[in-house]
Amino acid sequence: MLMEPLFAGLYALMDPQLLVLLFAATLGGVIIGALPGLNATTGAALLLPFTITMDPIPAIAILTTIYCAATFAGAITAILINTPGTSASATTCLDGFPMAQRGEAGRALGMATVSSTIGGIISIVCLMMAAPLLARMAYNFAPPEYFALTVFGISMLATIGDGTPMKNIIAGSLGILLATVGKDLLTTVERFTFGFNELSEGIGFVPVMIGVFGISELLVQAERLQAERKLIQMKAIKLPSREDYRKVWKTILRSSGIGTFIGILPAEGATVASMIGYNEARRWSKTPEEFGKGAIEGIAGSEAANNSATGGAMVPTLALGIPGSPTAAVILAGLMVHGLQPGPTMFTEQAEFAYAIFWAMLLVNVMFIFVGLFGAKIFARVTFVPVQILWPIVFTFSIVGAYALDQSMLDVYIALVSGVIGYFMRRFGYSVVPLAIGLILGGMLEKRLGQSLIMLDDQWWLMFTRPLSLLFFLLTILALFGPYFWRLFTQRDPLRSTGE
Repeated sequence: MLMEPLFAGLYALMDPQLLVLLFAATLGGVIIGALPGLNATTGAALLLPFTITMDPIPAIAILTTIYCAATFAGAITAILINTPGTSASATTCLDGFPMAQRGEAGRALGMATVSSTIGGIISIVCLMMAAPLLARMAYNFAPPEYFALTVFGISMLATIGDGTPMKNIIAGSLGILLATVGKDLLTTVERFTFGFNELSEGIGFVPVMIGVFGISELLVQAERLQAERKLIQMKAIKLPSREDYRKVWKTILRSSGIGTFIGILPAEGATVASMIGYNEARRWSKTPEEFGKGAIEGIAGSEAANNSATGGAMVPTLALGIPGSPTAAVILAGLMVHGLQPGPTMFTEQAEFAYAIFWAMLLVNVMFIFVGLFGAKIFARVTFVPVQILWPIVFTFSIVGAYALDQSMLDVYIALVSGVIGYFMRRFGYSVVPLAIGLILGGMLEKRLGQSLIMLDDQWWLMFTRPLSLLFFLLTILALFGPYFWRLFTQRDPLRSTGE
């Protein structure tokens, strides 16, 4: 039963036009990852409206390709100019740039390319193996279980952004509030539409995504002066030597496992994975004193972890409907715009689609070898595109993308307002990621709650008598209050510590 959708997904991917699109998306993702101020999330948000007219498989495959390629591309600028293209490659700077300074840029990029490829492939293989287990879970899910699962996903908003847990929850609550705009599905009563008929269907995901990720980043970048950067000269990328492989193979496997696991956890992502992968590489190294001075193991640990996290992040996104990372939130919005319902039933009712996405991500990770080996030096130069040219282009894409979805000027206004809101949120330490995810999960929460109340005849407390629902509610309590109680129980008694 497993082999049939597995090969059906592969066959769906064998369209020559789709393969050309994936290759172009890989190149585009690498450019996005290397450009200053842009990252995988911004790139996916800007391209989301242009995928609406495509079939679901090509559309989501392109978004996941951008995700993987932009994450990989961060290593290029991290090594050559000490500026990570994405936050997930920040730890790569620690050893990559020192190697480049001493004339080993080609060796560092070669290791980054190989580590990224291996880490990505391992995570996708794990994802394919986990799919049958997730499919069997589908038969145990009903509206109460989906509601409890969505509540658990909302609890993850406390840790998914860059701000404090309280600020993240406030931002997520704003997103949930925006999800109440429009017609109630159960009562058909319109709420907060203010006379705009276009709002009867609610605030669209796409304009908000473009605003909070694209336009707000433009406003943030407008405040920053362009720094002078010097490109490290590099003759050619070198594949790791046998001695390099002997030194890092354990590190690559360990970081790939760490990245896959961290990616699967809702609210975590490639940045957290790369930090943990790097720290573990240093902890297990025989020469930890070399880290920060140009250790090849540091590059392997960071890059294997952050790229394996991209595959892991798709597990909760596809199987549970909970984004595993900010970019996965944009991909989740793309799924819903195309009428696809993420969740355990995806692996039973839409198994061909799910496996096609897996194969696309696997193919992209293989492409990294060729892109990294032959194009890294060229792609690194795109980081010197003047801000005065780059961001007007980004702004134009944002406006056109917001309008193109429904040819509605209201969507343009929503994108602009969302951008301004996102800008001020960033200025005052609030992450925009919980807002975007709250908008997505808010609609799901209301829908599942209404279905559950109908199913249970308004006896909401019966949800706590269902084992899976109870499990997710307990996990929600643990996610919200676990860190507090952990600090409470592990904090040393001040009187005892002073010997009194």
